[in-house]
This record gives sequence, C-alpha cells and structure tokens, in this order.
Amino acid sequence: MKLDLNISIDSLADVPALAREAEALGFDGLWASETRHDPFLPLALAAEHTTRVSLGTAIAVAFPRSPTVVAHIAWDLAAASGGRFILGLGTQVKGHNERRFGVKWAAPGPRLREYILALRAVWDCWQHGTPLDVRGEHYTLTLMTPFFAPGPIPHPKIPIYIAAVNAYNLRLAGELCDGVHLHPFHSVKYLREYALPHLQTGLARSGRRRQDLTLTTSVFFVTGRTKEELAKAREGVKAQIAFYASTRTYEPVLAAHGWADLMPRLHRKSVEGDWAGMAALVSDEMVEAFAVSGTYEELAARLKDRYAGLLDRLTPYLPLEARTDLETVRALASALRGRL
Repeated sequence: MKLDLNISIDSLADVPALAREAEALGFDGLWASETRHDPFLPLALAAEHTTRVSLGTAIAVAFPRSPTVVAHIAWDLAAASGGRFILGLGTQVKGHNERRFGVKWAAPGPRLREYILALRAVWDCWQHGTPLDVRGEHYTLTLMTPFFAPGPIPHPKIPIYIAAVNAYNLRLAGELCDGVHLHPFHSVKYLREYALPHLQTGLARSGRRRQDLTLTTSVFFVTGRTKEELAKAREGVKAQIAFYASTRTYEPVLAAHGWADLMPRLHRKSVEGDWAGMAALVSDEMVEAFAVSGTYEELAARLKDRYAGLLDRLTPYLPLEARTDLETVRALASALRGRL
C-alpha cells in the first residue's frame, strides 16, 4: 500500500515546507481537502516544491464549479506537476450544496456521472481538437474557440477519483473512474460486504478488473506516544465517528454492523448541539470497528492485518493540529514508511 499525507494548513505559506518534508520523508502522495480552504491552490504550490509525490484533491466539491472550470484547473495542475495530479471529486450533501454553496440540488449520482463525462469531453477537445458536444440533463457544453482552449499537454490522461459511500457512486466509480475515495468512516466489514461488491458491479459494466481501480481512504488512528495521548486520541476519534454517524448519508456503514438505529439518536443530539453527548453514544466496540488503535510501534502491523489486499493507498486521519504538526508527521513516517 502507498502511504499518503493530507495537506492540512492554516495558510498557503505553510505548504512549501510541508510538501518538501513529506516528500523527503518518503510519503507517496499529498491530498488537499475542501474544508476550511480551497483544495486546488495548495497543490499548485506543492507541485512547485516537489518532484515525485502524487498530488490530488480529496475531495473538491463538484457541483458548485462547472465542469469547464474544473477542467481548466486540473489541466493546469497536470501540466505544472508533470502529470502527478489526481482530480478527486465529491458531491457533498444537499444541505451544504444549497445553504453553503447556493447550488440547486438534483439527484447527485446521475449528475456526477454526467459531470465526469463532460470533463473528459473538454479534455479530449483540448488534446485532440475533438468538437465539444456535451448535451445532457444537467450540462450542455458546445462552445470551445481556440482563444479559450489551452491546447495539448504531455500528460492529458488525468485520473479521476470520486468519493463514494452509497451503492450508486460505488458502482459509478467502478464503471467510469480511475480511483475511489472511500470515506474515513468505514470498517473492514463495510468494505468487504458492501463497498467491494458494488465496485465490482461497476467494474464489470465497463469490462475492467479490480486492479484497474485504485482504492484509497483516510484511516482513523487511535495512537500516541503515551497512555495519556492514546486516551485523548480515543476521545477524539469517538467524536469524529459520532459526527459522521449522525448523517443519513453514512447509514450503510452503520447498517453493516446492525447499528443503523444509532443514526437518528446522534442526529437529534447534533441538532441540539450536544457534541459531548454524541461522543458518549459511541462505544469502544465501534471505535475498534472504525479505527486502528495502537502505539506508533504497533501501527504498521495492525494496518497490514486490516487492509492488506483490500486497499491500494491510505492516509492517516488525525486531528487538524496533529496533521500540521511536523513532529507527528515524522513519527508516522518513521512508523509506517516501507512497512505497509
């Protein structure tokens, strides 16, 4: 498995040093998320200050941006990085699209399918001069004059990964995409019994095999150097599990273990703002299902036991302050590099 790192930053000025350090430490890839900051800008800086690692979004929210806008950004990042860029897209949920981005909501799976095909049509137009003729339910793209076409680049086959939790997007990833961002809120049982069968269905539709699709995810870690750090990390992971499990989108993950009845209880507490009460509902059994626990010395063996033959690349999912702490990043690299 490849070992990646999430670029979690307070300022774009932090990116060059973090990217150089991660590459020097042996990480295979860097991902930027769309949380507090734009996911594309950090990768432009990382491309300038690295030469080997892959650079991707995990994820960029698709629908607030037109396919052509994203096509331009991805084309430039692919060129600037020498073909190391991976475009990771996600749909986000209805509330965020409508109330955070001001975007009208439509059935997200079919719309994302159309989005992916539109992206590739734009890229094909730029690389080969193919007339742009996208006519769908959500997107119509028929105009591309030479003035607005950047022209061919040396690495035009930009990998597209999508975030997938539910059946439709898992099958879509298998059918159309180069990779899939599996959600950090997952378990091995969910992956084997729910996610993989749907991915295989999608792969079969396009006549592809499992090795044609890259499976990547972030992994919740309960780790630390001392008992106190381990205990603090466990409470943090409980809070993170409770946050995700309170959303209907992630019900299949709970349902795989027979815990689906927990979701409405957590949702009610989230509406009430009872964050401590939410975490208290997460049992130790759930932590063991959804997280990898152990000291730094134990992590590599436990990750291999859990994910060998199942995933292709993974990223430590740690609290914001830990991910940006270079001492922690170095400790993780020392514990995991070359051992997965």
